[in-house]
Amino acid sequence: MGSTTGRFLIQSPRFSHVFLQKNHNFHLPKRVQFPVLPQSCDFHVPVSSISQYGSSRFLECKCAPESVSGSFERDPGQEYGPEPNQMVEQKETTIGDILKQSNSFLPHVVLASTILALVYPPSFSWFTSRYYAPALGFLMFAVGVNSSEKDFIEAFKRSDAILAGYVGQYVVKPLLGYIFGIIAVTVFGLLTPLGVGIMLVSCVSGAQLSTYATFLTDPPLAPLSIVMTSLSTATAVFVTPMLSLLLIGKRLPVDVVGMVSSILQIVIAPITAGLLLNRSFPRLCNAMRPFLPPLSVLDTACCVGAPLAININSVLSPFGLTVSLLIVAFHLSAFIAGYFLSGLVFHKAPDMKALQRTLSFETGMQSSLLALALANRFFQDPLVSVPPAISTVIMSLMGFALVMLWAKKK
Repeated sequence: MGSTTGRFLIQSPRFSHVFLQKNHNFHLPKRVQFPVLPQSCDFHVPVSSISQYGSSRFLECKCAPESVSGSFERDPGQEYGPEPNQMVEQKETTIGDILKQSNSFLPHVVLASTILALVYPPSFSWFTSRYYAPALGFLMFAVGVNSSEKDFIEAFKRSDAILAGYVGQYVVKPLLGYIFGIIAVTVFGLLTPLGVGIMLVSCVSGAQLSTYATFLTDPPLAPLSIVMTSLSTATAVFVTPMLSLLLIGKRLPVDVVGMVSSILQIVIAPITAGLLLNRSFPRLCNAMRPFLPPLSVLDTACCVGAPLAININSVLSPFGLTVSLLIVAFHLSAFIAGYFLSGLVFHKAPDMKALQRTLSFETGMQSSLLALALANRFFQDPLVSVPPAISTVIMSLMGFALVMLWAKKK
């Protein structure tokens, strides 16, 4: 057959991204019939000679004049955007999104408040103990607004997890506290009141901040953490004096009425108010939810910085560094014990990792403020209050550092 030189129009999306070099010689019949597709897929291919192909399952090739042909090469500086069906709509970041993401800055804010309390104590010394109950109550209110009654019903069904949290609070943690209290006196040669202060920290109930830490890491398990913290706090009126007598040798006359009142003010009432508000006024709750994270971050920063600023002289004392290292080792051991022991117990649970994190918070974080109040009230030696004051800061820093670590892994 003869050959024809010219440019051929190939209509096919299959070849829409194939670049053919100019003046490439290959053989095709002068006219081979192919199914014709839309004109939007046209592009030009230069052809020099043609011969019989043997198949007609492709596209129709037509000879196009040289004058209408164009280069298939990209023009310099020419921009090519995506096809209309390939356009991806980018969601604009709103102020509400920024406010909701404030919790991610919590560990950094806690660290900054700690440094500020050390450098300039008056920045937090105004936040006295009378503000602690309302501040912690606000955190519980934020948890209640983001929860429902169904969450707490499901939490009460997990009696095995509740029991595990209780054992971590009143068996594992006091045992660790006793060990580190003995080490403080016998190995490091610290005064006995400092060892007593470490033991006292291990005898108190769980911290409300553990619930907030669980809420930031595993929100579905926040009601379970609330139940465990409330149970340990409610029974602390009996367990804490018994443990103090067993470990320290002194029975502490804990104020039962005052502790029950504290539970009602800090835990029960705020959470109930949040649940009722969420159920009765859902639109109002939706409007206030973006503002709860930044307010909670500031609230937590005050709860961490204030005890450090108020007890700055004891913390910066000659023995303060040694006590701080012992407190770090005590809390670190409690976090690790709660995590791995719960992993052994609940290794078949579908949410094992979430349970491990929750029980780690419950075991490693306790109400150091309660221990500080007991030390100031029932012990004549002021050195007993130094470990609880340091524990308040160390516990918060380590707890929210774990929040940042585990949230990033998730």
